[in-house]
Amino acid sequence: MSPTSPEHDDAPGDPALPLLYQMVYCSRAAAGVDDAEVDRIVETSRRSNPERDITGLLVFGSGLFFQWIEGPRDTMSALLQRIRADARHLDFTPLSESEEVRERVFPAWDMERVSSAELRDVLLDALGSATDARNAQALGLMLAHLESGPLSALGEA
Repeated sequence: MSPTSPEHDDAPGDPALPLLYQMVYCSRAAAGVDDAEVDRIVETSRRSNPERDITGLLVFGSGLFFQWIEGPRDTMSALLQRIRADARHLDFTPLSESEEVRERVFPAWDMERVSSAELRDVLLDALGSATDARNAQALGLMLAHLESGPLSALGEA
């Protein structure tokens, strides 16, 4: 994990908290996308995300991408356009998006790759440390998606 901004204990609604745009999506990997290619995506993100003030996590398993990213609307919009146009991503499917003043869910992750086997634990850990009720609700929804919805195939052979 690489810190991009200091963690703080600001209460929800604190005027010092940033206006963040958040997107959670899934997409299907194009033929030929393997772990090495995903590692290249993560390394590129780690170089560019800090200067854009974007944080998040990326999960890749069973030919599916799952990503939670957050940052300023303008930079997020540009990033999402690039992802949608990227030939490595097929069937881009937004699961959740919002823009609000709140704490970051993954404040110290410029882009962390998480295995599909670790995703549930990462989301549970984030839920356990969330002080913002909206983040807790979003994490709960992601866990529900993981358990029974469109993400249930992640990690299956």
